[in-house]
Amino acid sequence: MSYAYYPGCSLKGMGRSYEESLLATFRALGLCLDEIDDWNCCGATAYMSVDEDKAIALAARNLAIAEPAGKDLVVPCSACYLVLEKTRKHMREYPDTRKRVCSALEGAGLRYGETARIRHPLEVLFQDVGVEGLKKAVKRPLKGVKVAPYYGCQIVRPFSNFDHQVYPVVMDRLLEACGAEVVYYPLKTRCCGGSLTGTIEEAGQRLAYILLHEAEKRGANVVATLCPLCQFNLDSYHESITRRFGQVSVPTVYFTQLVGYALGCSYEELGLGRHRVPARAALEGAETVAA
Repeated sequence: MSYAYYPGCSLKGMGRSYEESLLATFRALGLCLDEIDDWNCCGATAYMSVDEDKAIALAARNLAIAEPAGKDLVVPCSACYLVLEKTRKHMREYPDTRKRVCSALEGAGLRYGETARIRHPLEVLFQDVGVEGLKKAVKRPLKGVKVAPYYGCQIVRPFSNFDHQVYPVVMDRLLEACGAEVVYYPLKTRCCGGSLTGTIEEAGQRLAYILLHEAEKRGANVVATLCPLCQFNLDSYHESITRRFGQVSVPTVYFTQLVGYALGCSYEELGLGRHRVPARAALEGAETVAA
């Protein structure tokens, strides 16, 4: 199976290990991701409050570029996924906006036809590969790995295209298929602090502390997430969080790193060495299944 691929800015920067593990995981499953040419920043979530039309045009340009391939568009970053879905909604529901944006795109030689289906890697793995298909592909079951599945705010709210808005479970099922023990984690959609960690530091770090402390309290030895900003906030501030609020030590990795590790990909191939808090100890129990 082949998909168009929009990485977004974060996966080329601080979220590099997300892209590395996503590509490795998809390759291991025989799935092809074709990065679209000349993509641009989606505008993230803040730009729409500055200039709505320009923000929508910025995001719609990526959709217009992706459409000629005639493939589903895989979008791994939570903010990008939200922005592109919001753009589709606005273009569908506000004719005046659509007219202005389409005019701008035509000036650049592009046409928006609303044909590209936006999909998250979780959805692709769950629906196209399936839980049973993933189980069959596992080479290194995640034995002894206790995971707190953390989805963050944006991937299922307000759009619940493939999972429940309040208590999503798709990541849980995929990690269980890989042999991990998924702990009960009721804070799985609570905010990590977002950009507060860089603006109102104490408030942002308190939110991150609550998530990490709850994961440890529930017995998790690793947190799995799917958002570059969430991963950054939960991984990068352990020292200052410990000084302010109390000891935290649980590592935070991308769900694709855990799935890829279960599929037999190497620690290095998945970018697991890039994080501030190492996850090697949490993965020690995983054992390679003899061929």
